[in-house]
Amino acid sequence: MANTYTQVHLQFVFAPKYRASLINSTWENDLYKYMTGIVQTNKHKLIVINGMPDHVHLLVGFRATQSMADFMQDVKAGSSKWINDNKYCKERFEWQAGYGAFSYSKSQLPTVIRYIENQKEHHRKKPFLEEYKLFLEKFEVDYDERYVFQEPK
Repeated sequence: MANTYTQVHLQFVFAPKYRASLINSTWENDLYKYMTGIVQTNKHKLIVINGMPDHVHLLVGFRATQSMADFMQDVKAGSSKWINDNKYCKERFEWQAGYGAFSYSKSQLPTVIRYIENQKEHHRKKPFLEEYKLFLEKFEVDYDERYVFQEPK
């Protein structure tokens, strides 16, 4: 886009359907590499990616050429197809409907990067759903408790 200049940093947080712990440590790095390819194909800049068996965090330098919804559709559809094609799960893998997206200034990036890089350590102290609700409250996002990621079955 000519004469369009932006600096947008977004953290996306999303989970497998029913927040199931399906992302296995034996293939999570390959998943993150695959997602990195999707981010780059969409002309965004991946800053950091990490997660837990029940969720993923992406920190992205986001270009104004695509909507967040279209971007997340590409990431989720592409990565779930990749997981299913590789038969990493016994049943069909799906991502939970919805996601969180949180914006940051450039000065906040080092703190956010450290937080995402240290997910395994962080979640020894705080479960995902509690963390997610704290994000919503910190960013003053109105939400309906009934629709904050479905409970695991």
